[in-house]
Amino acid sequence: MPSSSGKAGRPFNDHRLTTEGIIYRYRAGIPWRDLPPHFGAWQSVWKRHRRYSLDGTWDQVLAALLTRADAVGLISWEVSVDSTVNRAHQHGTNLPRHTGGPVELQEPADEPADHAIGKSRGGLTTKIHALVDGNKRPLVLLLGPGQGGDAPMFENLMEALRVERAGPGRARTRPDRAMADKAYSSKGIRSYLRTHGIQCVIPEKEDQKANRKRKGSVGGRPVTYDKEAYKRRNVVERSFNTLKQWRGLATRYDKLAQTYRSAAVLQAVVIWTAALGDTP
Repeated sequence: MPSSSGKAGRPFNDHRLTTEGIIYRYRAGIPWRDLPPHFGAWQSVWKRHRRYSLDGTWDQVLAALLTRADAVGLISWEVSVDSTVNRAHQHGTNLPRHTGGPVELQEPADEPADHAIGKSRGGLTTKIHALVDGNKRPLVLLLGPGQGGDAPMFENLMEALRVERAGPGRARTRPDRAMADKAYSSKGIRSYLRTHGIQCVIPEKEDQKANRKRKGSVGGRPVTYDKEAYKRRNVVERSFNTLKQWRGLATRYDKLAQTYRSAAVLQAVVIWTAALGDTP
């Protein structure tokens, strides 16, 4: 964690207590001002979370945990991809927004012009796009507006996957297998996975099947995939169930995409810390 020694201003409060205060706020889904005084001044807790969201501290902590987890064989490199739509509360939607903002990748200093909030059939919503390992633990978490499609985010998720080695060697960026539902069925995604040597486990859409059959031999070969492996794709759905146990993530109260996404990353930090704590 960052140190305040040698810097102007007051020294940081205890890291553990402040982090627990941030976690408590998102688990309970309460306003920052209602944070119990046990954690210190709510302004200090919020500013710390905001600081760590901007400078990428939470992403760096998660990256360090993933390196340790990979070193002890905790990461299952059979990954699953999907997204979940979360309603944006009115308290988090009162900033000016410009639709069509850039996709929010892992650049903490860049706030999307639309704050990753869009209008879908359910109202103002945000999508959390996730790439999880075979044990439903998050590896990559990105944001997008609620009405945004899933398939355009696939390559962004895959390109953001990077786990540094504990020893010498290049970081691992390619899983053994990538699984997703029919929303990700496209020639572009299949070509991407084939080019990178990643096994594709994505079923074909019914309209794509009909279109291929209508073209006859010109339509190409039928799409094949490992149906037994596809039965394990639900790990990403179960991961979302865990994520939404934090009420402040199930409903978005944050105005800025940076702080909201960082809270999701913080939950991933908690999940991987617990996994490493159970390792003998």
